[in-house]
Amino acid sequence: MTPNNQTLLQPEEQVLSTLGSDGRRRWLRPKVSRGRFLTMRRVVAYALIAVFTLLPYTSINGKPAILLDIINRHFTLFGYTFLPTDTLLLALFMVAVLITIFLLTALFGRVWCGWACPQTVYMEFVYRPIERFFAGTTGKGGMPKIKNRGLRRVARYVTYFILSVYLAHTFLAYFVGVTNLRHWILGSPFDHPVAFVVMAGTTAMMMFDFCYFREQMCIIACPYGRFQSVLLDRKSLIISYDEKRGEPRGKMERDTPVELRVHGDCVDCHQCVTTCPTGIDIRKGLQMECIGCAQCVDACDAVMTKIGRATGLIRYSSQDAMAGKPVKVLRARVVLYPAVLMIVLTLFAVAMGLRPAADVTLLRNFGEPFTVLPSGEVSNSMRIKITNRTAEPAVYVLATEAGSAARIVTDMGDGMRIEPGGSQTEGIVIAAPRDAYVAGHLNVTLRITNAAGTFEQKVTCRMLGPIGAAPTPNEGDAGNG
Repeated sequence: MTPNNQTLLQPEEQVLSTLGSDGRRRWLRPKVSRGRFLTMRRVVAYALIAVFTLLPYTSINGKPAILLDIINRHFTLFGYTFLPTDTLLLALFMVAVLITIFLLTALFGRVWCGWACPQTVYMEFVYRPIERFFAGTTGKGGMPKIKNRGLRRVARYVTYFILSVYLAHTFLAYFVGVTNLRHWILGSPFDHPVAFVVMAGTTAMMMFDFCYFREQMCIIACPYGRFQSVLLDRKSLIISYDEKRGEPRGKMERDTPVELRVHGDCVDCHQCVTTCPTGIDIRKGLQMECIGCAQCVDACDAVMTKIGRATGLIRYSSQDAMAGKPVKVLRARVVLYPAVLMIVLTLFAVAMGLRPAADVTLLRNFGEPFTVLPSGEVSNSMRIKITNRTAEPAVYVLATEAGSAARIVTDMGDGMRIEPGGSQTEGIVIAAPRDAYVAGHLNVTLRITNAAGTFEQKVTCRMLGPIGAAPTPNEGDAGNG
């Protein structure tokens, strides 16, 4: 039997910074370390929040700056609308984004996580400041200072809820547009139940994330930290602790000359730990949980300044630089990534330039493959789909190629009028003399133009007809090939 005072399992080290030794959640309340990096991050964060809020209301070339209309399958990015048929363009765009992430990570480490990730931006510069306001620790952080937390806790969560609803509506605007969103807000949720459920679900997820899950999103859920072993190398910029200068740790020796000091510059004040938003000790080296926010840098620099020692004990550096090896900016991945990125962007630009003003698709209708008309001509039933890619309404006219034996029987009127970004499908009947068919086939070229004369596309289709001589009058008017 194991004695009651003896633990069955004792981990050699802390498994997670948010996990206590007894397996319970360890809530982090990081202190605020003021410094140059916090000031710069605050400017960047509030600028990104402003951009996120204003982008749905911004128009470029008469279109929303960003509108991801999944229902209608129209994706507008900075004035350009992409359709589902733009598979190559969308693929090149996603590849370019991934390569950019690889390049930035190789150069600047996890700069995205600490400076621009929405999780960090909203957690550290919106939700935590609200928490500190109600806890009486504004601008300081740490444990709550106000004991009467009942009403304050309710007020805090009400504020969280209002903010989450606002962010959910802003997020929804990227997918439905601000005009639809305005009508939905002023109308009844029963008029748009799907959009309401999406908004409510987004609000609930934000409440769960920013009120409960918090830094565990970076530590447990986000895969980016686990990719850093592949994306980083020993020359990438990371938050580094100068072990040679800082060790051995010990209390400050005020009156002892530098050459006679027993301890290093690290006074073991733990300020770098208490200020870390993910709760790690940066002095243990590069860790998956480090998001590169530099709060430990600001905290350590403040302590070093206070005790009269040089700043930079913890700083942005690289593993090779800390080991005393030569710092090389140019290396294989730093050269390869931009080269591949330029190739992808060039292909993207070429594909954009060659993109037609309209997409034309010609398909055969269901049913009999051909019909013999009373005039003796053989007709085929088709359907044509045209997508207008331009920003203006357009009228498209169909005709057979000059000199062709075939003709379009269907009366198309003045043409097919299609709104900007819209699609229209029409059924058409094409007929040709029976003797124009060879072995039951006839290739016909259709010419599609717009009324303005700025677009022309030719589509070839194979018409089917009877094989052999014309039937006698007592034979049927229709047949199969």
